[in-house]
Amino acid sequence: MKNIRIKFTYLTLTLATITIFLLASCYQPSPLYGTWSDNQGNKLILSSDNSYTAIIKDSNGNTNNYNGSYTVLENIISFSRTDGNMNTEWDIRGGILYLKWLDSSGKEINLNLYHTA
Repeated sequence: MKNIRIKFTYLTLTLATITIFLLASCYQPSPLYGTWSDNQGNKLILSSDNSYTAIIKDSNGNTNNYNGSYTVLENIISFSRTDGNMNTEWDIRGGILYLKWLDSSGKEINLNLYHTA
């Protein structure tokens, strides 16, 4: 009877270990991580630690620097900024990130950013 318990314990531990490895191997990083830019000088860097850096040209052609943290909930990104949080929808199609950015005057800028790194 003791042998059966020991074998059952080893079997349970083995199955638990295999299950943990299988679940860990299913993890996929967010497709948003990395550097996104376009040929107009806009650039967005999204890190896996939920921090970002952005260089965005506003509606007047002035370059603005942003940085802070971001969170993702389904297809919504919320960026923390010094002028408040900005929420926007995002979509990736064919290696292009589509999103709308609000400049400091509240004007919407449509960004089509290519994944560069």
